[in-house]
Amino acid sequence: MKIALVHDYLSQDGGAEKVLKALHEIWPDAPIFVLFHDRKKINYLNNEKIKESWLAKMPFVKNIFQWYLPLMPMATEQHDLHGFDLVISSTSSFAKGIITSPNTLHISYCHTPPRFLWGDGNNYLSDLKSNYFIKLILPLLNHHLRLWDQLSTQRVDHFIANSQTVQQRIKKYYRRESDIIFPPVDTHRFQIANKLGDYYVAGGRLVPYKRLDLVVKVFNRLQYPLKIFGIGSEYKFLKKISKPNIEFYGKISENEKAVLFSRALAFIHPQKEDFGITPIEAMSAGRPVIAYGYGGASETITPNETGTFFYQQTWEALLNSILNFDPYHWDSEKIRLHAQNFSCDKFKNKIQSFTDKRHAQFQNSLNSI
Repeated sequence: MKIALVHDYLSQDGGAEKVLKALHEIWPDAPIFVLFHDRKKINYLNNEKIKESWLAKMPFVKNIFQWYLPLMPMATEQHDLHGFDLVISSTSSFAKGIITSPNTLHISYCHTPPRFLWGDGNNYLSDLKSNYFIKLILPLLNHHLRLWDQLSTQRVDHFIANSQTVQQRIKKYYRRESDIIFPPVDTHRFQIANKLGDYYVAGGRLVPYKRLDLVVKVFNRLQYPLKIFGIGSEYKFLKKISKPNIEFYGKISENEKAVLFSRALAFIHPQKEDFGITPIEAMSAGRPVIAYGYGGASETITPNETGTFFYQQTWEALLNSILNFDPYHWDSEKIRLHAQNFSCDKFKNKIQSFTDKRHAQFQNSLNSI
């Protein structure tokens, strides 16, 4: 069976790219079609397998790719996917809009319908603080991009959602059914520490919707030790408003993150995510999570067993949750065992089983014509 992988673009190392990496490990011979590839940021894929679109030749596309949003649908449609039996798209924007032949099965792993088009545009624009040109033109483009995005969903034979949260969005915005397969998490990288530290930890990509500002406000008042890792547009602002009990680590290695998590009293997760990989990583190290109780966290965290929730996205609600949190009564082995439900191996087994089943059904339908 001849297989191709399609991804939106490779310009940042996030959860979507971890899914693509796992898909590439299942099917290492499959070419990977993308709009463009920043090799300095994504260097763990086989470069020989990556096929960039003509958009990759445009000036500044890797640094200010939002300028080219109007061209991305057309560039996506021009990926040459003839001759493949199965195409798997990994997408949170355009890759599901590929055009395949009638004899090709197209399965789309949807991380989310595009945030900037469907219901979350204000948060997306707030992440573009310095890009005033894009903030000006994007609202003018959104109507046409929504029409294309809606049309593109009709080219998908089967959708896979990465969570119930995303499954509900696919149903609402696309009127399509989907199956759920949780994304892969490198749970094997994390271990339970012999001794806890005296600090809490938070972090990831430091952008406005992650609401790390709530965590800083709370720990400024409590004066408890807090360690924040990651970089992003909010880094300087958060550091500026933080008191000395809050340390910023910037970009850290996976090994450094594993140590940081394993000795933390708890991981603080104040945002609403489609899925949320960092809470799983913290639980893989045996540590509980204090999370905003909506979105992906509500699907992956078991209250009073692997973490606890607060239900208003305010610093007061988070403060109350931390004040009532006992970091020492948790069963680290039980928390780590729960996290294994989201391991890379489980993801790969489920994806391969799903694609094999759907492809067999697709072939049977072709043969019956």
